[in-house]
Amino acid sequence: MRTHQGLFAGIFGRGGVDTGDEAWLQALLDTEAALARALERAGLAEPGAGATVTAAAQAEAFDAAGLGRQAALTGNPVPALVRELTRMVPPDAAGAVHKGATSQDIIDTAAMLLARQALSAIAADLSAAASAAAVLAATHRDTLMIGRTLLQQAVPVTFGLVAAGWLTSLDDGREAVARVRAGRLAVQFGGAAGTLASLGGDGQRVAGLLADELGLARPVLPWHTDRLRVLDVAGAAAGVAAMLGKAARDITLLAQSEVAEVREGDGAGTGSRSTGSQGGARGGSSAMPHKRNPVGAIALLGCTRQVPGLLATLAAAAEQEHQRAAGAWHAEWEPFSDLLRLTGSAASWGAELLAGLEVDPARMRQNLDDARGLPLAEHVASLLGPALGPIAAHDLVAQASALAAGTGQQLRDSLLGTPEIRQRLDEAGIAPEQVESALDPAGYLGSAGDFVDAALAAHAAVHARLAPDRW
Repeated sequence: MRTHQGLFAGIFGRGGVDTGDEAWLQALLDTEAALARALERAGLAEPGAGATVTAAAQAEAFDAAGLGRQAALTGNPVPALVRELTRMVPPDAAGAVHKGATSQDIIDTAAMLLARQALSAIAADLSAAASAAAVLAATHRDTLMIGRTLLQQAVPVTFGLVAAGWLTSLDDGREAVARVRAGRLAVQFGGAAGTLASLGGDGQRVAGLLADELGLARPVLPWHTDRLRVLDVAGAAAGVAAMLGKAARDITLLAQSEVAEVREGDGAGTGSRSTGSQGGARGGSSAMPHKRNPVGAIALLGCTRQVPGLLATLAAAAEQEHQRAAGAWHAEWEPFSDLLRLTGSAASWGAELLAGLEVDPARMRQNLDDARGLPLAEHVASLLGPALGPIAAHDLVAQASALAAGTGQQLRDSLLGTPEIRQRLDEAGIAPEQVESALDPAGYLGSAGDFVDAALAAHAAVHARLAPDRW
């Protein structure tokens, strides 16, 4: 399924989310067909009218571009669509087309149908991405690497903990998507001003039957100018995009030539292979053969960086006047579609990116060792604290660290090879073996392993709750 055709579709329109013109058109037609069936069930349309309208309501029989041009006359494409659909059915079924509805009812309900399909596709790719992150977390539970804060080296962590961080955020995103899909997608049916006046006393019953036909929730009342449902969908998608973007950003940083702790797989077999101008593995460069560009992470970030602006537009449009907005409702259609499409594309990239990620534990250890023990200064200070007092311990380790940084030697050598510092250690009863132990990064990981285990256990529970066959 391709949601977005054109030059940039391979980056911004991959995955299973479809919010293109044909998908929109079919969702509009599905809504009109469901309304005809609901009216027939309510006894307000001729027997067989629902089936007749449903048979005619096929997107391939309509000219989407032509309907779009006619939309300029009425402010939306539904009136033109209704005229075409009415002409396509016999007179005895024509009365079931659009009866009791207003254009916003059809477009908003269609948007909910598109959101349902989109959230399902996003959830499937998120599940795959989370499963891949879980494999990385389990495999590298104890793989040492340097932690980085404010883009500077900090204290040791494990790559398993990094992957577990991705995992928990992806699972949180999956649960948010599931909540919105299960509880916030509702039919819209209020007629001209939210009263269903044209249906007399049958309005509520038809609304319930319409919701039943489409498998959407029936709201307490029409939500023409209450746009929280739209924002809930958009917010869940934007949260997912942010979490996918965080993982992709980490990967771009860890894949830098000077770091080289991870690299992407080649993306083979995905149907979205991107090569250098002379061919070869994805991410290669014919002009700079030493490069291995993280194309998947870059493309993912290209998707997610657009999402906040789209969410902001939808939030700004949510303030709508009286019973029908003058422009704000119209402002939702394209940003809503684009936000779902881009989030879906990002999720598709994320599933591939994490499944194919190549990790280099040896390089991680090398980068950690190249820090010459300085990231363990905090651990050494905690060792000396009971004997010297916290301030004196801090000052002594700071002196040794400054010496190591200035001379390029190991912190161990500054502590044990500098006479005045060694004398202070001896006087405090600190043996060289204790210093050596304090400088072992594997001994200063705190609860890292336990955190990974907890993330994996939580993931197993989320996966059981959100099994695809329960959607």
